[in-house]
Amino acid sequence: MAQLVRDVMTPAVAAVLPDASLVEAAQLMRAQDIGDVLVAEDGVLLGVVTDRDITLRAVADGVDPLAVSCRSVCTPEPVCVGPDEHISAAVTLMRTNAVRRLPVVENGTPVGVVSIGDLARAQDPDSALADISRARPSGLLR
Repeated sequence: MAQLVRDVMTPAVAAVLPDASLVEAAQLMRAQDIGDVLVAEDGVLLGVVTDRDITLRAVADGVDPLAVSCRSVCTPEPVCVGPDEHISAAVTLMRTNAVRRLPVVENGTPVGVVSIGDLARAQDPDSALADISRARPSGLLR
């Protein structure tokens, strides 16, 4: 059974520059079938923007998602976990901070993301959350 964050994280990092528009971030999320992107510059993590951030911090306020930067709606200085930390540390951080995803950072550089689904698959592969996390969407509504 996986014990370290590096064993369960998604190693590919989807990131945008701070000045990228929300449309750019949303398009990247759609293309990669993910719900968040890291906001980074020169290899330094500045924040995280989620599909929920775009919806609640921009669209719900009627702002133009082409004119708003990711920097302005992201969660700055997100809670992070290291790749060599035990997965129980990631679980504790998620619980304590009420987050569903954690950037994985090594020596100040983002190297992956670990989600609540990743942890469910690792700790309880037969759980409903693990099953849902393994499922692939059948397609986007158009």
